[in-house]
Amino acid sequence: MAASELYTKFARVWIPDPEEVWKSAELLKDYKPGDKVLLLHLEEGKDLEYHLDPKTKELPHLRNPDILVGENDLTALSYLHEPAVLHNLRVRFIDSKLIYTYCGIVLVAINPYEQLPIYGEDIINAYSGQNMGDMDPHIFAVAEEAYKQMARDERNQSIIVSGESGAGKTVSAKYAMRYFATVSGSASEANVEEKVLASNPIMESIGNAKTTRNDNSSRFGKYIEIGFDKRYRIIGANMRTYLLEKSRVVFQAEEERNYHIFYQLCASAKSPEFQMLQLGNANYFNYTKQGGSPVIEGVDDAKEMAHTRQACTLLGISESYQMGIFRILAGILHLGNVGFTSRDSDSCTIPPKHEALTIFCELMGVDYEEMCHWLCHRKLATATETYIKPISKLQATNARDALAKHIYAKLFNWIVDHVNRVLHSAVKQHSFIGVLDIYGFETFEINSFEQFCINYANEKLQQQFNMHVFKLEQEEYMKEQIPWTLIDFYDNQPCINLIESKLGILDLLDEECKMPKGTDDTWAQKLYNTHLNKCALFEKPRLSNKAFIIQHFADKVEYQCEGFLEKNKDTVFEEQIKVLKSSKFKMIPELFQDDEKAISPTSATSSGRILLTRVPTKPTKGRPGQAAKEHRKTVGHQFRNSLHLLMETLNATTPHYVRCIKPNDFKFPFTFDEKRAVQQLRACGVLETIRISAAGFPSRWTYQEFFSRYRVLMKQKDVLNDRMQTCKNVLEKLILDKDKYQFGKTKIFFRAGQVAYLEKLRTDKLRAACIWIQKTIRGWLLRKKYLRMRKAAITVQRYVRGYQARCYATFLRRTKAATIIQKYWRMYVACRMYKIRRAATIVLQSYLRGYLARNRYRKILREHKVVIIQKWVRGWLAQKQYKRSMHAIIYLQCCFRRMMAKRELKKLKIEARSVERYKKLHIGMENKIMQLQRKVDEQNKEYKCLMEKLANLEGVYNTETEKLRSDLDRLQLSEEEAKVATKRVLSLQEEIAKLRKDLEQTHSEKKSIEESADRYRQETEQLVSNLKEENTLLKQEKETLNHLIVEQAKEMTETMEKKLTEETKQLELDLNDERLRYQNLLNEFSRLEERYDDLREEMTLMVNVPKLEHKRTDSTHSSNESEYTFSSEFAETEDTPSRTEEPSEKKVPLDMSLFLKLQKRVTELEQEKQLLQDELDCKEEQVLRSKAKEEERPQIRGAELEYESLKRQELESENKKLKNELNELRKALSEKGTPEVTAPGAPAYQVLMDQLTSVSEELDVRKEEVLILRSQLVSQKEAIQPKNTMTDSIILLEDVQKMKDKGEIAQAYIGLKETNRSSAMDCRELNEDGELWLAYEGLNQANRLLESQLQSQKRSHDNEAEALRGEIQSLKEENNRQQQLLAQNLQLPPEARIEASLQHEITRLTNENLYFEELYADDPKKYQSYRISLYKRMIDLMEQLEKQDKTVRKLKKQLKVFAKKIGELEVGQVENISPGQIIDEPIRPVNIPRKEKDFQGMLEYKKEDEQKLVKNLILELKPRGVAVNLIPGLPAYILFMCVRHADYLNDDQKVRSLLTSTINSIKKVLKKRGDDFETVSFWLSNTCRFLHCLKQYSGEEGFMKYNTSRQNEHCLTNFDLAEYRQVLSDLAIQIYQQLVRVLENILQPMIVSGMLEHETIQGMSGVKPTGLRKRTSSIADEGAYTLDSIIQQLSSFHSVMCQHGMDPELIKQVVKQMFYIVGAVTLNNLLLRKDVCSWSKGMQIRYNVSQLEEWLRDKNLMNSGAKETLEPLIQAAQLLQVKKKTDEDAEAICSMCSALTTLQIVKVLFLYTPVHEFEERVSASFIRTIQMRLRDRKDSPQLLMDAKHTFPVTFPFNPSSLALETIQIPASLGLGFISRV
Repeated sequence: MAASELYTKFARVWIPDPEEVWKSAELLKDYKPGDKVLLLHLEEGKDLEYHLDPKTKELPHLRNPDILVGENDLTALSYLHEPAVLHNLRVRFIDSKLIYTYCGIVLVAINPYEQLPIYGEDIINAYSGQNMGDMDPHIFAVAEEAYKQMARDERNQSIIVSGESGAGKTVSAKYAMRYFATVSGSASEANVEEKVLASNPIMESIGNAKTTRNDNSSRFGKYIEIGFDKRYRIIGANMRTYLLEKSRVVFQAEEERNYHIFYQLCASAKSPEFQMLQLGNANYFNYTKQGGSPVIEGVDDAKEMAHTRQACTLLGISESYQMGIFRILAGILHLGNVGFTSRDSDSCTIPPKHEALTIFCELMGVDYEEMCHWLCHRKLATATETYIKPISKLQATNARDALAKHIYAKLFNWIVDHVNRVLHSAVKQHSFIGVLDIYGFETFEINSFEQFCINYANEKLQQQFNMHVFKLEQEEYMKEQIPWTLIDFYDNQPCINLIESKLGILDLLDEECKMPKGTDDTWAQKLYNTHLNKCALFEKPRLSNKAFIIQHFADKVEYQCEGFLEKNKDTVFEEQIKVLKSSKFKMIPELFQDDEKAISPTSATSSGRILLTRVPTKPTKGRPGQAAKEHRKTVGHQFRNSLHLLMETLNATTPHYVRCIKPNDFKFPFTFDEKRAVQQLRACGVLETIRISAAGFPSRWTYQEFFSRYRVLMKQKDVLNDRMQTCKNVLEKLILDKDKYQFGKTKIFFRAGQVAYLEKLRTDKLRAACIWIQKTIRGWLLRKKYLRMRKAAITVQRYVRGYQARCYATFLRRTKAATIIQKYWRMYVACRMYKIRRAATIVLQSYLRGYLARNRYRKILREHKVVIIQKWVRGWLAQKQYKRSMHAIIYLQCCFRRMMAKRELKKLKIEARSVERYKKLHIGMENKIMQLQRKVDEQNKEYKCLMEKLANLEGVYNTETEKLRSDLDRLQLSEEEAKVATKRVLSLQEEIAKLRKDLEQTHSEKKSIEESADRYRQETEQLVSNLKEENTLLKQEKETLNHLIVEQAKEMTETMEKKLTEETKQLELDLNDERLRYQNLLNEFSRLEERYDDLREEMTLMVNVPKLEHKRTDSTHSSNESEYTFSSEFAETEDTPSRTEEPSEKKVPLDMSLFLKLQKRVTELEQEKQLLQDELDCKEEQVLRSKAKEEERPQIRGAELEYESLKRQELESENKKLKNELNELRKALSEKGTPEVTAPGAPAYQVLMDQLTSVSEELDVRKEEVLILRSQLVSQKEAIQPKNTMTDSIILLEDVQKMKDKGEIAQAYIGLKETNRSSAMDCRELNEDGELWLAYEGLNQANRLLESQLQSQKRSHDNEAEALRGEIQSLKEENNRQQQLLAQNLQLPPEARIEASLQHEITRLTNENLYFEELYADDPKKYQSYRISLYKRMIDLMEQLEKQDKTVRKLKKQLKVFAKKIGELEVGQVENISPGQIIDEPIRPVNIPRKEKDFQGMLEYKKEDEQKLVKNLILELKPRGVAVNLIPGLPAYILFMCVRHADYLNDDQKVRSLLTSTINSIKKVLKKRGDDFETVSFWLSNTCRFLHCLKQYSGEEGFMKYNTSRQNEHCLTNFDLAEYRQVLSDLAIQIYQQLVRVLENILQPMIVSGMLEHETIQGMSGVKPTGLRKRTSSIADEGAYTLDSIIQQLSSFHSVMCQHGMDPELIKQVVKQMFYIVGAVTLNNLLLRKDVCSWSKGMQIRYNVSQLEEWLRDKNLMNSGAKETLEPLIQAAQLLQVKKKTDEDAEAICSMCSALTTLQIVKVLFLYTPVHEFEERVSASFIRTIQMRLRDRKDSPQLLMDAKHTFPVTFPFNPSSLALETIQIPASLGLGFISRV
């Protein structure tokens, strides 16, 4: 396709612009060949006519599609030109805040002028081991690529960092060196990498200065070689320096500074050690005040001075040498203040006793008069005589400045030499990586000799860069077998020839320097005569005869000739140097001693450094000619030689390029100046790289990527199985010009613009498809709308027509009625006129009433129908409104609850994070425990205060109640008085009646008495009613008070519960932190152990290597004699002889730094151990005091103990009697018995043997009873005097940690109270930590509240227990029946036995089948499933039968062999018997039944077999066979049974030896096979099982309650192994940490590929063009890891752990750790990869996470906490998918992403990249909104998650139900030397 065809309407182009360099515009109409004007529409809304160049007719550059904008690699752009590069860099820098971008092999770094959190150690770890294209561009990616190529290709590497001043070269080089130091480490413990990094502050202080463009500009070039050994660890470094800007020492431009070290000295002048230097403010000295800017904003020179001195100390520069350096530097400052006064025009003088010169001479240790003389005079030597000539003031000033520059240059070289000597390594260097930090191309208004040399160096580097880029392009084409055509690229060899060839600029300059009267003007004329009009690159300015112009690769530069000769000569008077050499200060002659040696500037020193800058001085008269000739080499000549040497070094290495860009001249953060950026891009070679790439085939796709991206352009018939052929067929149809693309072996190569054309075709195709889909959907929607409207219209029409018909019918009826009325009316009028009026009136009334009735009827009918319609309509509307309201209410409730839950979660997480995760290692646990105890005491005080308040309230309530009761009693009394008064009124009334009869005549008196009686009655009633009202009010007040008291009690209870819950959570967090710190200490201890092992092995090898003897050692030797086993007290008492003699210091060189570190670590561990020992002693003293108090109390169970002791004595006496009788019987048989009587077949012999058997059985029974009694006595003693050990606290602490709710804690507390009811031990002394006391004190209230709940649970438990007892009883009956059948079968012959068992099984299955047929008669599906399970069971039985047949055949063969051996033995015995005995001996068969022995669950072994036991059971055991064929945890059970037997024998040495050997052997196995997951998992499971066995059978009541009665009989009786339990717990923690490391190493390579890159949902992810730094494709290649690979690996881990019998809780913790690793690694890669931050990738991640959650559900691990560890990844995926436009979206994002930090959220938003056309980028304003909303959130400043974080592990007690006496030891273990007891 022709390029002009792409210029269609709406195509976007770039046009030049004087302000913005390039401006984007859009075509308003298609371009046709021949058009001279393009109609464009600018982005700001203006229309423009763009006139094409009539000569070239070049069209403007096309703009790349938006989908390609912001690419990591500029070569991935379809259109490769300057505006595309500039726009891509601007978008990445401004919009995405990304400062690094690839441009082919070049890393473009833009200085952000802001500190970014992208250089931490977590970022270094993320880039370590990654391919360069797999992560976003970074300086660490370049460093990793160089490190990897050095290791892979065995070739030295170089990193070339270039750019102009202020672009960030020094910082980039510094970060590259930091990466090497962090990743590789050092080969020894001498911290070489720290010394390499420490050289930076020194070199910056003496070589960096403030310029107008940069506050920390490097004024010299340096090449640092970092040396590596064969294991690619840093062993040393070497530094070369180039062209120090010495003129800055004596002159600084406006707003610039001298070198930093001078200002640091001035800032520290008041320090005591610097008083002798007599320094002052920087404005006092001539050499530091010229720039007028002595202070840099934000920089403290005094602090920088401290950093510089610290770095000097680290590099081994002593204090005396440091002060010497500062003396010389101070002398230079004072020398600059030396002033001259003119005598005449040719001479000058220095004022007498000049202060500055006096201080200079004192500091330099030289004679004042001599220095004063030679500063004003010079010596001229001729062939015959020597003259001393005075010099003018100007010449003296220049000579003074030259001397200052020379001294500073010598000091600079001396410091560099010393740094190189310190960094030099005695170990042979295997390879190196060089970091070149060199000045970039420079052009100023006035350019002099320095700019000329700098630009000359850049010309050489650019030539090397062009050749390397061209070579890489050619290699790529040849590898893909593409026809190679020569690519034209800019060759700057003519410019280099102009500078360095014969009669070049440098050659002419050196020649002019040799001339006696050579000047800058004569040199300029020679240049004009030699090169003007002869070389196209050399020009002469029009208005100047003292300047020349050179056309460099970057730009034209005009150089001023003034000063070239003087700077090239760099002359300093020899007499001044002699005065300095005669200095009394010994460091001064040391600086100038190389002048005497006359070393060539290019010769190597002893340290391997190349001296690249040497300042020549005039030779003395007696110097040899060759030395003087060498010494007179000019600066230009030296620089050319050093540059050639540098190019040789770079050409011998593989280069890596970093181009630093300065975005603006004002140092504004993230501000992009297009003009300045384009200048630097042209100067640094980035555009040249683009041009070379664009000249060939810049766009490259693999066939799979091309097929995935452009599948939409293919038809179904075009798709073949061969992807290559498919792509070829499609491209031939799409692009007709075959020159536009080429097919390689693995890739398709496209010319520039072809990918954009294909993208256009793809977009058009997708747009057409979208239009077709939209057309169809819109048609369907409109048709649906039309049908709905038509139906509604028909309905409306039906109702309207019905209404009209009804109206018409009414009209007809009314018309008919009117006609009838008229008819009758006329009839009556005609017939009877008189009667008609009366009849008419009646008729009218009747019809009128009828008419009204009908109207009323119709009205009622209409109203009735309207009401019905309204009812249904309003009902429908109300129902709809109700549903909508309910939906809204539910949604609001959900949102509110979710918001509250998230706030709570956020608050909890903030509280969780607020606790310091890692506390200082040297803070003891005692401080934390004391703090916790103080906190509990404070809580107890608060609790007591609250209880006192409650008691006061209760008292107030009681007093008020008593008061109310007294009032009530008083009212009752008054009521009784009223009743009495009422009775009295009645009596008075009776008397009044009597008086009425008597005094009827006195009527007036009677009325008065009645009135008084009525009045009294009314008052009484009023009083009663008032009393009732008062009583009611009092009752109400009483109820109110009661209610208030209840509410207060409730509030207090809730407050206490909340406080208790919060404190419990806080204590759990603190405990987790302590546990994590302790486990980290264990990890560190194990690492030191391994390091100690390795060192001891190395020392042993170094000692044994010279010996010619070879001493063979036993392979079964245990490592229990090593110097370190584990930290326990009894290990210190063992006298273990060392197997090898300790090597002396003379034989083996000892690494003192490592020795000091180990010594320091051992001291810390001893201190910690001493603290723990002191604490243990205190606890023991408390226990002893408590025991003393208990001994004073009366013995409660003394009578029972006396009874049991008497019983034991009685049994022992009976046992002795039985033994005596047995011995007497044996003795009698042996003495009195004849051979016939005592023969084996004799009847007497049989009787005696029966008696002996019965006696032995009785003896065994007696022994068992004695053992049981002894164990009971021991347990009772322990109950009276309980043991107080460290392990009790640890076990109980673990149990408390397992409890999840208050009910469990309350149950545990009740159990603990019941268990300890018989003991008088103080609760505070249950364990050392005192945490059970905290739980006890904190849960007193909870126990009272939960008492009723516990009772209900107990009742339910009793009911369940009854049901289980019934089932057990039925199972026992079934078992008895089965045993009877088995006994019957055993009496049958073998064939009949098998048939009988089969018959029995068939009968049982038939009965069961009939039962289930009846049971499932109504449900055929259940019956079918039952039949299927039955068939499977039958198949299993048949397989078992086949296995049993094989076993029977095998046993028969063995039986025949044994029978044959027995027969041979019997034949031998028969030969020893006489014939008489054979005849006389009666032969009759005797059947002696063997009684099954009752084992005690112990294993007996001999002391000498201990090493064999450990070897067979631990060292040589293969976990795979054990896990598959044997019971889980069998080695642990065997070891514990051996420990039980040693405990039974009361042999403490045997117990200690066995446990020590076991622990050391497990460590040895894990060290040998520590990278095998099965081995580590197997021994983690067995170690935990061994630990559980020690707890379960320890005899402690807390563990015994889970045992059966038989298991309690197996408890240890003699030893308390609590300390060994702690050691085993520590060992289990170490094994768990090793297991996590193995898991991490296995999962790490799978995670990124499976979770991010693999396309789980096909077609979701879009493939974008990639550049030279080819990123791993998201299309899964063959062999690449997928999500299924991760899930399969997780399933494999889970199945192995289950097979090994690992505890379920421990499996959950392992799974949680695995999921955390998956989530952290995935999220970290997401945050560092721009290509995976898209909507489709978010969908992929969410699907992958759902698959992992499904796996958790399948494995029943949802409650393991693993899902919560994926929450940050889930939220990041949701963040990629949610809308990101409005403020509501920002609020939703802030509330949704609670598990992500602010830095992570902003980073994801910046990295969000559209993959499809319909996606949009996140605007900068939206990101600022997010930042504003999250500014108050307090979270971690780290960008990445800590993928190495390990959760603290716990080992909850998990007792085993397996009886020890039932365990069988398989022969495959090779343990035949142990026997069951």
